[in-house]
This record gives sequence, C-alpha cells and structure tokens, in this order.
Amino acid sequence: MAHGVRQPPASDFDVLLKDLGNRHEKEHLATFPQYKDLSDGNLADRVRRTKDAVAQGVPVIYQGALRAAFPDSRDIVSGSPDFMIRDGESYRIRDCKLARGMGGDRHPEIDLQLQTYGWLFEKTFAKPPSALEAYLGDRTIASTLYRGDASAVKEIARIRELSLREDEPYDPVGWTKCGACPFRARCWSMAEKAHEVSVIYGVDRGTARALRDDGITTYDQLLERMDAKALAKLKRQWGPRTQKVGRQAARILAQARALAEGKVVRLSSLHLPRGPRFVMFDLEGIPPQYEELDKVYLWGTQVYGAGGYVGPYRPAVAGFGADGDRAGWELFLAGARDIMKENGEVPFIHWHDYEKNKLEMYIARYGDPEGSAARVLGACFDLLPVVRDSLALPVPSYSLKAIEGLAGFKRTMKEYGGDWSIGRYVRAVENENEAERGAIMNEILRYNEEDLKATWAVFQWVKGLVSQGLLDFDSQQAFPELDDGRL
Repeated sequence: MAHGVRQPPASDFDVLLKDLGNRHEKEHLATFPQYKDLSDGNLADRVRRTKDAVAQGVPVIYQGALRAAFPDSRDIVSGSPDFMIRDGESYRIRDCKLARGMGGDRHPEIDLQLQTYGWLFEKTFAKPPSALEAYLGDRTIASTLYRGDASAVKEIARIRELSLREDEPYDPVGWTKCGACPFRARCWSMAEKAHEVSVIYGVDRGTARALRDDGITTYDQLLERMDAKALAKLKRQWGPRTQKVGRQAARILAQARALAEGKVVRLSSLHLPRGPRFVMFDLEGIPPQYEELDKVYLWGTQVYGAGGYVGPYRPAVAGFGADGDRAGWELFLAGARDIMKENGEVPFIHWHDYEKNKLEMYIARYGDPEGSAARVLGACFDLLPVVRDSLALPVPSYSLKAIEGLAGFKRTMKEYGGDWSIGRYVRAVENENEAERGAIMNEILRYNEEDLKATWAVFQWVKGLVSQGLLDFDSQQAFPELDDGRL
C-alpha cells in the first residue's frame, strides 16, 4: 500500500469479521458500569481528551488515542487501544480480539500491537502501563508482559524500513498463509509466472529461503541442480532450530516435475471404492468463533452413478430458530436413510476429514437413534488423502478448488468458497426479510451443489487416469529414495 498498490474492496467475509469484532467489543464494553467514550472526533482531539481523562483518573477510557514521535525521524506513530482501565497509579491497556488464544507462536501480532500501545502510553505519560491484556473470542483475558520500548520500536522500525524500500523484499508465498490476504491474487500470479519454488506443494517457508540462499529460486532450477539425496540433506529453518528436509525431498521433486511438465506423477498405488453408485457428500459449517455453537448449517448430498446417473440434490438446511441445528441434523438423517434404502450401502465420498469429524460431533450432540449416521460414517471415503498420497499434481495445493480445474470442472458462480459461504450465511441469519434471506440461502445451496459436482468430477477424473493408464511415470522408479530409510 505504501507503494501505491490498491487494496481490493472488502468481501462479505471481511465485513462479517469486522462486524463480529465490533459486536465482541461492545459486549465487553457493556460489562463496565461507567466509562468515557472518546471514539468521536479527529485524532488530535482524541489524543488531547485522552490525556485529560488520564489526568482526571477516569476509571475506564474507551477508544482513547495515543501518539508519539518515532525516534530519529519525523514520523508519528499513533494507536487507539479499545480500553484503558485505571489500575493504581497507572492504567491497564486492553484490546478486544476474536482470536481464541495468544502466546508462543499463536497470534504474535496481538502481542506486538499491545507492546506498541504500551510504548505509546509510556511516551505519553512517562510511566509504563500496569498491564497489557487481550479480551479474546472465548471471553477470557490473556496478558502479556510489557517489554519496554525496545520491542515496539524494533518492530515499527522494521515496518518503516520495508515501506521505504524501493525494491520489494522477498517473502515466500504459501497457500494457507496467503489464503485470506486481499493481495493474494497479485502475489500468487507473480510467483506462478516466475516458477517460484514456494508454489511447490510441500515446500515450506524455511525450505524456500534455504533454496534461495543456495541460488535456487525456481522449480526448474531445483530439478536441474538437485536430486532427492541432495535436497534431503538441505538444512532449513524449522521454528527456533534448523532441520534437514529429509524424506519429504522426493515428494517435493515429484511435485516440481509435475509443475514443470504440467503432468501427473504417480507416487504410489491408488485404491478407489467401486460400485454402480456413489454419494457425493459436502457440508457447510460455521466455526465457534463466529457463533456460540460449532454448527453445520447445510448437509449436502447427491447420488451419482454409472451411465451418467445423477440423483436429486438433497440439501438438509438448519433452521433459524432455537431448535434449528437439531432440525438440520434430523433432516440429514432422514435423507441419508432414504439414500441408503434406494441404493444400499453406497460410499459417501467427501474431500478432507471435515465431514467425518462433524458426523462424530453431531452423533455425540444429538444422538443417532436409528444408526443412520453410524452407517454413513462407516461408508465415508475421504478422497483427499488418497489423491494427495498417490499423485503429485501440477497444482500448488490439494484443496478441491485447486484440483477441480484439472478435471475440467468449471464453476458458474463468480464468488464462492468456505469463507464466502460463512459470510453469506451469517447475513441470512441476521436478515429478517424472508425473501432476502431465502435468496441468500439459495446462493449457498447453489455453491454447495457445485462442490458436490466438483467432487464427482475429480473422482471420475482420477478413475480415468488409473483405468486408462494416463499417469506420467512411477515415482518409485524416478525417485527410488522414497523408500530409502536413510532419508
């Protein structure tokens, strides 16, 4: 942004997070019988009123503002902690966060933000805050020690230096790390165009940096300069220590070959369920940080089979009332019973272990009086680990949405995805207009149905690779080190 790159408009999910954050903050505010609200006005005015409030010993200051000159520069650093709570001769600084934990490797940005507030407070009032705290998403309060001005100044100096650089600093892309970033499309397109080693599935940040230090920046160079034994010996940063790449080396090279040649590389034998018909199974759920209940709001199933058979799409949608969660579960069980009555013990094919985990959770939550959920659980087939462990694909991730294009599947919706679905569902819950709520839910149903179609397309594509012998080559021959215990 410092170099003029515009941030894309906020998505529905971004707006949802902001709304939930504001709601969480207001909930905590309501626990204080008296407070001074300083959220109105410009920054300079709020800074002045914050100083006055501290001088007057106001018990709780809400949305105060602090600012101070950054050392050896003309820059000004400002911050607005959610709460400043009087504590003896000083104040506790507390910020509200949706995160449910902090400390160690968990959300280091929360600690850095609080350290910055502590530094601003000390620069403004010539004394340190009595405590730095975060009111977390699970309604607990976590504390971190104020480490003095060195910690905050060091981090701000790093951000300042990065923003003033003419050349863009190197940082490896990562599918998970970059997933929710608004600049993801920009960085990923650059990395893919450059054949960056960090787009190889299985290459972590430490490995990408270690390869770069060795002069290897692309997967083409990696294939030219390293074999599996050399890559296995490469030491990369792994937390606070260094560690060899080890047995993952052969897999990384297979993935690099798949990307470089645009082909599928077979890693091991592939075993898929057989039968005339299969149930595609996909859930849409909302995690507990967005709602009190860890909830599945849509259980989607659809039967596919030989000869182009496509059964009706069967969505079981949770209701919006107090018993809506149970109602959605019971609708799903009824639909599952009908499917198995019509098709026998048919495999339920899904992508990743989310579906199995939620089945087990709902059996514990509401029971399974007729054993239908247990039958579904026993019939579940997670396609992801089978594909991931057996095939190196020319994609940077083994998410369904990254692989479905290889199978020739094209979606009809411009906006979709798990975060999009959660954002739209919460909008539906909060919308009291029945027509508008129904329209939103229809969008989610359409997205879920396309997920089922995509799962079937990938399943059929993988079956075709096996039956037609279209796999490129056997990595056991190309990379015998896969079975070398010394790696």
